[in-house]
Parts: sequence; structure tokens; C-alpha cells
Amino acid sequence: MKQIRISPLANPSFRTLFAAQVFSLLAIGLMTVAMSLAAYRIGGVVAAGQIMGFLLAVKMVAYVGVAPLAEALFAGRRRKHVMIALDLGRMLLLLPMAFATQTWQFAGLALVFFAVSSGFTPLFQSVIPDVLPDEKVYSRALVWSRIAYTLESVLSPIIAALVLQLITAEYLFWVAAMAFCGSIVSLLATRFPSDKTDQRKGPFLRRALKGLDIYRKTPRLRGLFLLNFALSLSMAWVLVNSVVLAGARLGDAEEHYPILMAFYGLGAALGAVVVPRLIERLDERRTMLAGALMHALAGLGIVLPLGYAGYMTLWVGFGLAASLVLTPGGLVLARSAGAADRPAVFAAQFSLSHAGWLVAYPLAGQLAALAGLEQALLILSGLTVATAAVAVRVWPATDPVEREHEHPELPEGHPHLREEPARGPRHRHAHAFHIDDLHPDWTGTRPV
Repeated sequence: MKQIRISPLANPSFRTLFAAQVFSLLAIGLMTVAMSLAAYRIGGVVAAGQIMGFLLAVKMVAYVGVAPLAEALFAGRRRKHVMIALDLGRMLLLLPMAFATQTWQFAGLALVFFAVSSGFTPLFQSVIPDVLPDEKVYSRALVWSRIAYTLESVLSPIIAALVLQLITAEYLFWVAAMAFCGSIVSLLATRFPSDKTDQRKGPFLRRALKGLDIYRKTPRLRGLFLLNFALSLSMAWVLVNSVVLAGARLGDAEEHYPILMAFYGLGAALGAVVVPRLIERLDERRTMLAGALMHALAGLGIVLPLGYAGYMTLWVGFGLAASLVLTPGGLVLARSAGAADRPAVFAAQFSLSHAGWLVAYPLAGQLAALAGLEQALLILSGLTVATAAVAVRVWPATDPVEREHEHPELPEGHPHLREEPARGPRHRHAHAFHIDDLHPDWTGTRPV
């Protein structure tokens, strides 16, 4: 009975939002498979990794540059209407990809597609903690969300392999477009929580940079960025070069690449399931650090004499380690901002984390081309360990949500002092501490 009470799936709004996420990720997963196969058709074994690295870098440029601007542009508008419109736009953009034959054509269409996605994803992520305000329920929702992300690596390649028995690879883009119809229907069926008060106050640039400012001033968010970046350095090799390895080491990219990524997704699903218990035993910081180091350690296994089963096992390990880093992120973000500022903080996370991928994707492609597949992964795994070491210093080991601080600048009777009673002439009190207009920096606070 207790498990039912705290299950996020007991909430009907979350169920339909989750369905929308599944359809959306299925569409993006099918698109990714289609782009990988297109890169292989264009560049072959020699240049496919470089082409895919370039296309994924285009994706990151759109994500990094547009996400904060989109959040500021959509602030104050009904999230449900905005998300449906963005889904419709993504669906329509996939249709002409079936006719693209040159790298620049894919790059142009992908740039617009991912610019639209950069507006959709942070908005979607910010709705979930509003639908599920209880932290324990929300933490379990993050597990379901992370499992949904594995569809890009598990279900999408399997469906792609089945569909490719009936159609040529070019028209896989159209199947991806059809999946967006399911997302739109699910969003239409969702009862959204009431939107916050209109946040379109102040200059546009200030609103666009608000989430980045909160991110910059919050130590745990800076540590979150560094751990995400640490993972991206070695994980980018998996995402960019798996199709190359399938062709060069396993003999057939179209046959073995979907299977390889399916095993990666299986590991990611297993990792997501164990995350809540790991967080209870350790915490978000230690769980994410363990995942980054595990991914780097798995990378060293590429030098072993691996057969077919060995590669599949290694890819399960990559997926499991990645989930340990990626799953707790939403909980860290929700703890680091008030409800009104969450969309801005989620947009900042979306932009900054993908800035790391913008570096990692082309680096993984170029290193593999210059140094070789295995040597490139060894180098990137070493960089993962070094970056994780920096994150440990930036994110304090003792980091409770509530912090004690003072408000000498506030007059007696200020609404904030009525909500959170203070003591003494300097109005000292403690509460869940977030960077906002009343709390502009971390200076002068101490853990409770």
C-alpha cells in the first residue's frame, strides 16, 4: 500500500506527461538512428564518426544558444499550448530529412529541429515538480524519466531494426515524425497545474540570464555541471563512435549498431532503477561521482580482447554508469530553486550541460579519427577522472538544503520575515535556501 501511495504513476497528470515523454524520446531516438546511418552512408568507416560528431555538435549549438532565450520568451504563456506547438513543429521538420543527401542539408534541418527542442525540454522538465510536489514521489518520477530516456538506446534501435526490414533507412525519419503524434495527443490529455504568475518582468536579457545567474552562484549546481561534463567526455565517445565500432570491429553497422545501443540502454535502465536506493545510502553527490568514475573505468576495458559478448557487456556497463550521473540531476535542480524560478534553472541546466556535449562530441570524433577508436576512449576516460576530481572540490560534501543566514536589510514586518520567523536585530533565520532576489549570494550562510 505504501508503494502505491508514493508512486508517481498514481498521479494521472504524470501518467500522461510520462506518455508524452516516451513518444517524444522514441521520435528522437529513431531520428538519431536514422542520422547515424545517414552519416555512415555519406562518410563510410573513415569519416562517419567525424560527420556524426559534427551533426551532434550542431545539436549542441542549438541547445546551448537557444534554451535560456526560449525560456524567457515563453515565460507567462500557457505551458501546455507552447509544448504542443513545439511538438508539432518538430514533427514537421522531420519530414524533409528523408530527402537530404548531403551533410550540410542534415546540419541545417537538425539546427532548426534542435532549436525547437531546446524550448520544449526544459519547459517539460519544469512541469514535473509542479505536478509532484512531494520530494520522495518526485525522486521516483526521475527514475521513470531516466528509464524513458533509455528508449533512445533500447526500444528505438529495436523498432528501427524492425522498420528497416520494410522501408529504406531514409524513411526512418518519417516513422520518427509519426511518434510525435503520440506526444501531442498525450499532452492534450494532460491536466496541467496552474501556471505561475506572469514572470515577464524586467528586461528580456536579464530574464534570459536569470537561471544562469542562479546556477553560477549555487555551489551544488556548479558541481552538477562539472560532473555532467566529466561524464560527457567519455560518454560522447560511446554515442559518436558506436556506429563506427559496429562497422569496423563487428563487421556490419546497420545490423550491429542498433543491438549495441540496445545493450547500452539496458544498462541505463538498470542504473536508473538502483539510483533511489543509492541516493538514500549515499547522496546525490556521491552517487553521481561514483557513476562518472565507473564510466571512466569501463572505458579502460576497451583495450581488452573483447568478443561479441564482451562488447555487449561493456556497453551495458557504460549505460549503467551514465544513469548514475544523469538520473539525480533533476532532484538537485528542484532543491536549488523556488517554484517560480525552476523553469529558468532547468533551462540553464539544459544549456550548460549541452555546452559540455558541444565540446565532447567533436572531440570524440576527431580523437577517434586521429588516434584510433580504442586510444581515443582511453584519453577521454582520463579526462573524465580529472574533471570529476575538480567537481569534488567545487561541490561541498556537507550541503543541506536549509541554511542559516541574516537579513539586516529587511524592515520589521517584511513578508519574508513573517513567512520565515527571524531572531535578533539582524533578522537571523534558517530555511530552504535558494538564490533569488532576497538571497543574492551564498556568502554569509552556513549549513543547518
